[in-house]
Amino acid sequence: MFARNFLRHPKMLGSIVPSSRFLVRRLLAPIDWSEARVIVEYGPGIGVVTWQILRRMRPDAVLIVIETNPEFVAFLRSAITDVRLKVVEAPADKVVEILRDAGYSRADYIISGIPFSTMAPDVRERTLRYTNLALAPGGVFLVFQFSARVLRDLRRIFRDVRRRFEFLNVLPAHLFICRAARS
Repeated sequence: MFARNFLRHPKMLGSIVPSSRFLVRRLLAPIDWSEARVIVEYGPGIGVVTWQILRRMRPDAVLIVIETNPEFVAFLRSAITDVRLKVVEAPADKVVEILRDAGYSRADYIISGIPFSTMAPDVRERTLRYTNLALAPGGVFLVFQFSARVLRDLRRIFRDVRRRFEFLNVLPAHLFICRAARS
């Protein structure tokens, strides 16, 4: 299903294969699982990262995944029965509304693998700005990309941006750990 959707929508997925366990481990490493109560994931695809988040998060936490592909949405809703998971079919730039509709004011962590470099500049800008607004004070935006092109935008919008790299993935990935600009 993942490969078929990549061939149909390569700009939406960014990769023909799901993320490796090495990438997922490094991506999720900055999360303080004992404190994370509201987590958002953009573009969960078939749920490779989603499963690992659910495995690690607190019993009273919630994970809201935001996906635009209806086939992935249907798959996630049928494959994962964890009550802490909320699957929303919408674009990521609706994150503030989605959180509000779910009864939350902010997210502690937002995780994203959506390909920012292939987005229209106005959509990328809107998504990053609303992501910053959606984060709680001290909240963190965790991003993986196959290009570093989004780094300039991340540095402009977020207070602090740290970089990592994961070679053990097809394709090797850039990781960005971004702290919310607001206090």
